[in-house]
Amino acid sequence: MDDMLAVARLQLDYAAAVDNDALERWPDFFTADGLYRITNAANEARGLPIGIVHCAGQAMMHDRVLSLREANVYEAQRYRHLLSLPVVTRDGDTLSATTSFHVARIMQDGATLLFATGEYRDVVVRDGEALKFRQRVVVLDSERIDTLLAIPI
Repeated sequence: MDDMLAVARLQLDYAAAVDNDALERWPDFFTADGLYRITNAANEARGLPIGIVHCAGQAMMHDRVLSLREANVYEAQRYRHLLSLPVVTRDGDTLSATTSFHVARIMQDGATLLFATGEYRDVVVRDGEALKFRQRVVVLDSERIDTLLAIPI
């Protein structure tokens, strides 16, 4: 139960940072060599490793945030995450978690729609005093990807 609550806290803090446009904090939820990947269920089932988004390490994540802030052109938007409780297993000091999510996208004009559903497949480790993601694979339920996918899910 303690593992589940600790992982749930990490996931809630992560979602709050993304939902509140604190994207500069996003890489800090990962270990220095952490992996963040967005894919879909069909590709994951086929064992296809290439994701829609692939960031290997905090440096790539920082670059992605800088790109979102300074270079990319996309319609202003924000997210609101709804998360299930994680199903957590422990192997020594490593926690693995699977968590379902719904993400609503709120556009600048106020339009709100269901943007993505799926599950997080996380590997979580202790890094100093904090739990961090060593790996976060975002597995989208749908093969149809909105071209406005800019912000981390």
